[in-house]
Amino acid sequence: MTIHSHWDLPHTLGALRRSQFSEEKLAHRTVKDELRQNLLAKLAAREPLFPGVLGFEDTVVPQVVNAVLSRHNFILLGLRGQAKTRLIRMLTTLLDEATPYIAGSEVRDNPYRPISRQARILIEEMGEETPIAWLTPEQRYIEKLATPDVTIADMIGDVDPIKAARRGQDIGDELTIHYGLLPRANRGIFAINELPDLAGKIQVGLFNIMQEGDVQIKGYPIRLPLDVLMVFTANPEDYTARGKIITPLKDRIGSEIRTHYPLEIEQGIAITAQESWVKRDSPVIVTVPDYIREVVEQIAFHARDDKKIDKRSGVSQRLPISVLENVVSNAERRALKAGEDEAVPRIVDVLAALPSMTGKIELEYEGELKGGESVARELVRAAVGRVFSNHFDGVNFNHIVQWFDLGGTIQLDETVASDDMVKQLLSIQGLLEKARGLGVGSNASTPLRASAGEFILEGLCAHRRISRNEQRVFSGEERKRPVEEEPTKAARRSRRDFQ
Repeated sequence: MTIHSHWDLPHTLGALRRSQFSEEKLAHRTVKDELRQNLLAKLAAREPLFPGVLGFEDTVVPQVVNAVLSRHNFILLGLRGQAKTRLIRMLTTLLDEATPYIAGSEVRDNPYRPISRQARILIEEMGEETPIAWLTPEQRYIEKLATPDVTIADMIGDVDPIKAARRGQDIGDELTIHYGLLPRANRGIFAINELPDLAGKIQVGLFNIMQEGDVQIKGYPIRLPLDVLMVFTANPEDYTARGKIITPLKDRIGSEIRTHYPLEIEQGIAITAQESWVKRDSPVIVTVPDYIREVVEQIAFHARDDKKIDKRSGVSQRLPISVLENVVSNAERRALKAGEDEAVPRIVDVLAALPSMTGKIELEYEGELKGGESVARELVRAAVGRVFSNHFDGVNFNHIVQWFDLGGTIQLDETVASDDMVKQLLSIQGLLEKARGLGVGSNASTPLRASAGEFILEGLCAHRRISRNEQRVFSGEERKRPVEEEPTKAARRSRRDFQ
């Protein structure tokens, strides 16, 4: 329903009956009906659904659409960082722009079908002058993170002795009840994140009110035919790790929808570009080359397939987002120290972003032996090798490799200014010409040329055509294994202690 302004909205029950929000339209229209009707209208108009949720267009979104059209309560199952919460929050885009309720009602009673005793008494006393208030879509969404300490009082409600004392009423009177989150979500969407963490007895209370619409608060039975869409999220591994969803509740959840990580590297890059804080106020111009974005995203893709990383825990999409932000910050810092106007990330900046990786990967036994930092370095190396192959498949680099084999060396640490780096790279005949394969020509800015040249050397190193030590000296010697991948003394000592 289209609302022109706040002042057009009726504010008494009598005015509401005479408006477009007539009893005929609202009395028997549930929130699930409302979501369904608005979704059908969007589908017919071919409007975008859930804008900003990328990578689910052909997989998850159609299943969510089917659940809403079927008027189902549903659950999203997926590993961490799969946009489950973001998706359910966007269900509010399917709600009406404004929804009337009886002013002052804790459970946001429908003016034409009040469920609380307080609202019924108010209508009896005031009739057509009963005050009406309005809800926005955001106010109709309530979310709760499930934790083991959540109680029935939190979710459903409890008797409030202070309210009873103030009103001079019997403690068992319905008017003395303090309603919990679920009744307060009446006529809206109630979302519970990490459902398996919720204690079994609380889950029993949920399915009872979902199915029967009645609850008992402190032994006092009341009937609350709530009008609510219930949506849940859960990590499928949590069923055994931290808890489980009880069978009667699972049986009453209409649809079980599986989410997933980006299926294609392009989807991941688009998500990371959308979510990362790269466009920032800075005294320097920040330019992130496409191949750097590809490397950052490939790190997450490789991590999800790496045997040293726990697949049950998953590798969140927050990893490439955080890594890219750290990469840009390191490039920004270097540019400012060097007095440059443009900050262009290099692979050395990706290696400087290891702290944003190690905390986001759960290691298996083999990974624990190697150490988180060593595993992260291996992921960077593998990602650089993959992206290098994508851009330079079949390209001949023999003359560059030969330059190193004949004794040539070059040191490119993270403090080297772009001008100095380009001068060093120009000493390797034909190297910067190869940067055209990255879209970086001779007329590109110096920081871009420096970044592209360093990437080519890192790519050759990743494919063991040349070597690099921990001082970032590239050479043609000892190509079997870069020195920087050898465990540090602390890592070796930690390994002995672990064993």
